Amino acid sequence: MTTARHRGKRIHDTIRREILNGAWRPGERLQPGDLADRYSTSTTVVREALTRLAGEGFVSLVPNRGFFVPTLSLESLRDLTEVRCRTEALAIELALERGDVAWESALIASHHTLSRTPRRNPDDPYHTSEEWADAHREFHNQLISACRVPVLTELSSKLADATELHRRWAAPSPPASTRDVEAEHTAILEAALARDAALAGALLREHYERTVQIVLESGLADGAHAKVDITGDDSE
Repeated sequence: MTTARHRGKRIHDTIRREILNGAWRPGERLQPGDLADRYSTSTTVVREALTRLAGEGFVSLVPNRGFFVPTLSLESLRDLTEVRCRTEALAIELALERGDVAWESALIASHHTLSRTPRRNPDDPYHTSEEWADAHREFHNQLISACRVPVLTELSSKLADATELHRRWAAPSPPASTRDVEAEHTAILEAALARDAALAGALLREHYERTVQIVLESGLADGAHAKVDITGDDSE
């Protein structure tokens, strides 16, 4: 990777991480000049990173106005979740029909990594750790990988990206902190290993719809984000 490409990726990843961790409020404008100063880089590199993030759904690009942190819509999240539930119900059904022992082994290994990765770091207890987020994505990807239908796995990945902001911004809220997500993943794994497609699909739906409920309870969606400090700072 060239130095320029490496620098561009670093700025992209840094802005993405800070958006997910609540460095800016939903709807706040992202000024390329300010970000260039913040990260000691050029406005060109920042604009390229913001444009890429807009394509990935982590930034909103408003014509003639600029770049903004997205706002959260509960209606949109519900629609995305419903599509994801239906997509992955079919994907998991095919995966359980087609998955072999090697797939089972890889799935068990991905769950083991997820279960051994702390969801929150002691030095930042309000946010999901990047390591856990990566392990979480890998487990869900591995779960449906054996379906061997690229359009399903690609759609699932895009839907996961589209709901990432909701999940990460709701992380500091009490409902998210008390959720036993580890037990949810274990139940999904056991249903998959038992080749029970109906149960696995139902558990995935419960898993994703629980996230919608947590976003609702946190007050983050539909302009209600002022009720919760997504940075975890309750000093105000």
